[in-house]
Amino acid sequence: MTTPPSAAAAIPRSLFLFSILYGGMTCIAGVLGVKQVALGPLAVEAGIFAFLLLVVIGSAIAELHGRAAADRMVRFGFVPLVMSALLIQLVLVLPTDPGMYLPAVDAFPIVVGQGARMMIAGLIAYGTSQTLNVYIFSRLAAGADNLLWLRAMVASAASQVIDTLLFISISFLGERDIGGLLAGQMLAKVVLSIVLVPPLIYLFVALGRRMDRA
Repeated sequence: MTTPPSAAAAIPRSLFLFSILYGGMTCIAGVLGVKQVALGPLAVEAGIFAFLLLVVIGSAIAELHGRAAADRMVRFGFVPLVMSALLIQLVLVLPTDPGMYLPAVDAFPIVVGQGARMMIAGLIAYGTSQTLNVYIFSRLAAGADNLLWLRAMVASAASQVIDTLLFISISFLGERDIGGLLAGQMLAKVVLSIVLVPPLIYLFVALGRRMDRA
């Protein structure tokens, strides 16, 4: 007779729900990145908002459930990321319905299509930057007097710099001048990490603790 799992062995509610949100953000980040947004003097691809949520969720999971759980979530994040990329490629090669709205016929490949080089760059940048974010956040926990906002902000800024360096270098090196693009994207992402990450990390950790108490 199989013994049902105890309540203590069940996955924590915050870990379950945050993991679902995390997987969704991995899928939508690339689509959002098609648009460049102007934030005052800063120009950045809109995918940064999804990536900032990824680093915040990763840090919140590390705070609530430990580094090992956060690292596992980063690794599992490859599944929806790869599956969504493969499904996009499948849809792109399937024949288009003749009755499809004509402007959408031309726009769809532009919005969702990525070359193999950019897809590889995205996978490498994602895995490296998100793992680095969890590592830095967890390492700072011992010496930061539990300054949650500071640990999350530093980890986010550092991981976003590495993410930008890897993605742009792998995607465009040898095809265009990447110096200005790198500098602008890094500056924008660091500024957004400083402005947005501290309040978001407190929000997600508070939500996680409330869900787990419930």
